[in-house]
Amino acid sequence: MNELKTRRRSVLAGLMLAGAMAAMPAMAQDKPLIKLGFIGPISGGNAAQGLGAQNGFLLAIEQANASDYPYKVEPVVLDDASDPQTGVAAALKLVNDPEVIAATGHWNSPVALATMPVFNRFQMPMIVWGAISPKITEQNLPEITRVTPTLVTENKPLAEWAATGLGAKKIAIVADTSDYGVANTEAFRGFFTEAGGEIVSEDLFPVGTIDFRTALTKLRDGGAEALYFGGVIAEAGILRKQMAEVGLDIPMIGISGFYDPEFIALAGDAAEGTMVSYPAAQSNPKQDQLMADYAARGFAEESSPYTKYAYDATNILLESIAATGIEDKAALAAAIRGISHDGALGVTTFDANGQTQIPVEIEIKEVKGGAWVTRTE
Repeated sequence: MNELKTRRRSVLAGLMLAGAMAAMPAMAQDKPLIKLGFIGPISGGNAAQGLGAQNGFLLAIEQANASDYPYKVEPVVLDDASDPQTGVAAALKLVNDPEVIAATGHWNSPVALATMPVFNRFQMPMIVWGAISPKITEQNLPEITRVTPTLVTENKPLAEWAATGLGAKKIAIVADTSDYGVANTEAFRGFFTEAGGEIVSEDLFPVGTIDFRTALTKLRDGGAEALYFGGVIAEAGILRKQMAEVGLDIPMIGISGFYDPEFIALAGDAAEGTMVSYPAAQSNPKQDQLMADYAARGFAEESSPYTKYAYDATNILLESIAATGIEDKAALAAAIRGISHDGALGVTTFDANGQTQIPVEIEIKEVKGGAWVTRTE
């Protein structure tokens, strides 16, 4: 008799558990699976930027999965190694996976420009989290949007500050020959001359150049009061070190493309006094919360300046997917373009070309005592 009662209680408990599970709303195991892609430099000289952005991407997805988000989201992280060919291979891997719905990508403009046609051809939405060439959004591909400002919006206030705050009337330009370097050269030249300054020389070198000494020696007696560099971290560090070696004792300035501790490691003591523009930090409780959540998560890497950009880009994708579903790619791309997202960057909206409309103010970062600090004068 007791055995019969025990069996009845066991059956009843099982039925109650099954009923409870059937009544539960869309638990994680019942949610449809989707994937989101991330591409960036997570190896090589620019890895610090890519890893910080990657972690912002992962954090946004982890938070969505811990919420009542209608899909189970799986991250797909791929390395572009700051190389266009590697980036295209990564993009092709994403667009050929039917479970990947959208992506965020790229710190380097040449890599972004190389992969954009792939995302466009497969109609997969991709939000740029780092690359700043104007050409990216000038093409107005419906799948491509960008949460970072362009290099134009950084070069203008930097050029005006160089002519007034720095007081340099004659500046030499050194840049690389990539789209990024050429665009920087053109933008800074135009804005600096408009501000009353004079460009005394322009020297452009291929990406990967490791010896600038001949050009720098010529500049030493050319009357330049500052040197503007229009490239990124590795070449910037080498250039600054070689400026000291040839006795070219003038300030080096640039936009945020080489605002990174790795620049200081490469340039050594010669990095001292280098100045760059960087979008000014805005008072934003959501950005403060992001940094607190990032610290609590315990990532192996420190956050980078691009963590917040990748974090917001990912949340914009998530929000748009939740609103439109995953069946209509064109509708999803249109939803991204039409969004008003209140996030760590502020309220992000996009113009007709997919470029963020958040206004940009800059602050000047300077190397002092072996570290980047905000210049206060």
